[in-house]
Amino acid sequence: MLQPISTCCLKHREKICVEEFQQEALQHIEDCLDKLLPETHTSYQQLFDAARYSLLGGGKRIRPLLTLAVTQALTGTFISAIQPACALELIHTYSLIHDDLPSMDNDDFRRGKPSLHKVFPEGHAILTGDFLLTYAFEVVCSSSHLTASQIVELVSLLAKSAGGHGMIAGQIMDISAVNQTLTLANLQKIHQTKTGALITCAIEFGAILSNCSLTERHLLQQFGNEVGLAFQILDDILDITSSHAKHGGSVASDLKNNKTTYATLLGVEKAQLLASEHVKSALAKLEKLPLKTNLLHKLVQKICPTICS
Repeated sequence: MLQPISTCCLKHREKICVEEFQQEALQHIEDCLDKLLPETHTSYQQLFDAARYSLLGGGKRIRPLLTLAVTQALTGTFISAIQPACALELIHTYSLIHDDLPSMDNDDFRRGKPSLHKVFPEGHAILTGDFLLTYAFEVVCSSSHLTASQIVELVSLLAKSAGGHGMIAGQIMDISAVNQTLTLANLQKIHQTKTGALITCAIEFGAILSNCSLTERHLLQQFGNEVGLAFQILDDILDITSSHAKHGGSVASDLKNNKTTYATLLGVEKAQLLASEHVKSALAKLEKLPLKTNLLHKLVQKICPTICS
């Protein structure tokens, strides 16, 4: 049974530096994830051991951080946001587990340690991903600080963003692109869904949790689209420039699998410039919001460090 998360808060302060926010928010995220998936002793213990191995094995927690930062900017309540924010990390972790499988990208390492299917049987890895995906919806639905209408809206958005019109659609297009030469427009379409959909979802989560206006939510959605593309471009650049530090291997799977990336299509320098343009566009959307967005502004610059930052 899902245990209630203890009340915790991130105080609203007019001036909070991004480092302070990130440190405080990350601690709450890690505590929440640990409570959502505690160590247990059951007849199916391997399932929970495998889930904890992947979920608590590091990561930048970008998606939950964005949800909490938007909630902070819109003066929503942190206690209502923490579980939905962590549900996004469950979905993200499930996608990484399945992404690494031999039938997908066939990656042996994730975050500098063996991928889940190298430590546990491949069948266990598949089922662990399935468990985290379904559990994410239970986590949202059991959030006691949300209204019924907020839960319905969050679940609907999460299903769409992670499903056949979002991340899964992007994954299908991605694996179909092996050994194919893609145009920039093709590549953007893949990554707007594969990577961008869940990042935009994280930002819209903050909007829903804070009951902001439709105009504000629309601007935040546009902001999320730009951040998602910038993040993916920079991720592609890291595959070339820092593959060992990122994956624990010498060559990224996209390169081994002959997939077109922003870095291979444009070259590192032009890809960096394109990422900068997306970051500039994202920050321009923030400027239109009648809110204190300095924290979001600084957080995006940390998540997507570009030459324009």
